[in-house]
Amino acid sequence: MIRFTSHSAEETEQFAERFAKRLRPGDVIACFGGMGMGKTVFAHGLARGLGLSDEVSSPTFALVQEYTDGNIPLYHFDMYRVSDFDSLYSTGFFDYLEQDGVLLIEWSEQIESALPPGAIRLSFARLDDNTRELTIEGEEI
Repeated sequence: MIRFTSHSAEETEQFAERFAKRLRPGDVIACFGGMGMGKTVFAHGLARGLGLSDEVSSPTFALVQEYTDGNIPLYHFDMYRVSDFDSLYSTGFFDYLEQDGVLLIEWSEQIESALPPGAIRLSFARLDDNTRELTIEGEEI
């Protein structure tokens, strides 16, 4: 288990960039935490750490953003609006599990029963307006 206390968006990005060095193609990161907790900020740092030069944005309306301009592709999902298996299936989520990239899934609470075994769990907790505690759990972390 890894615990990190971030006092700013910049610290969250830097932590994610360092954490990305531990990842391999096929890894799935399931994010848990409410709105405004820093999940997309984490995605920015993760993409940079994976050697990607794509511009990272929230996948809220697209459901998934693909970042492929670099070393290891990053597939960034937002499952906020996914309410059942049919809507999950329509995102192409299961096809992405077979790709050679890293999956980062925001709002994993919505699809917890469909997460693959061995998924890395990343939880965000608000300590105050600027401070977050990030907890990462997984078999090989």
